[in-house]
Amino acid sequence: MTVNGTDIASNRPVLASGSTTRAQMLARAGVEIDQQPADLDESAIISSLTAPPDPLGVDDVALVLAQAKAESVSQHHPGRLVIGCDQTLELQGELFQKAATMEAARHNLLRMSGKTHLLHSAVVIAADGNMSWSHVETASMTMRDLSPEFIGRYLAQAGAGVLSSVGVYQLEGLGAQLFEKIEGDYFTILGLPLLPLLAELRHRGVIAS
Repeated sequence: MTVNGTDIASNRPVLASGSTTRAQMLARAGVEIDQQPADLDESAIISSLTAPPDPLGVDDVALVLAQAKAESVSQHHPGRLVIGCDQTLELQGELFQKAATMEAARHNLLRMSGKTHLLHSAVVIAADGNMSWSHVETASMTMRDLSPEFIGRYLAQAGAGVLSSVGVYQLEGLGAQLFEKIEGDYFTILGLPLLPLLAELRHRGVIAS
């Protein structure tokens, strides 16, 4: 099968994400994948999931988004396993979304300064349009008190790349300077609960056990 001019190997899982970080995590763990981002209106889905009177919890939003991505892409790859992922950020019960501008990023960091937020990372496996496995993990992230001057310097040095992260940071880089304490799995913080996923892929015989 060919997708967007790329030959697709029928025995490899498909990652329903355009994330370079997630693809590299899997590759470094020895999992060969093909990659096809899901074509979904995430903002519309989030709006519907969080609307009153019964909004979903922030962790459940991550799971539903991961499921929607996996099931959408799996419809185009009969018989293949498709991996869907998503991550949401929760601050004092509120769902944060990615900052669209550097000014919005500055505002978000000021709000998170000195507080603990939660990162909910969900991963789903789907086949033939239906979810067959899912897992959600949460990491607790406590930011130190950040001065407006430090935030300004941090954003200037880190650059617009931080806008790709819901928390306005990349922990593997300058983002580490923002934190006082971290509790949780490193891979979960990066956006993919890798160890449970590897265990499931071994169980299914996709990778060697």
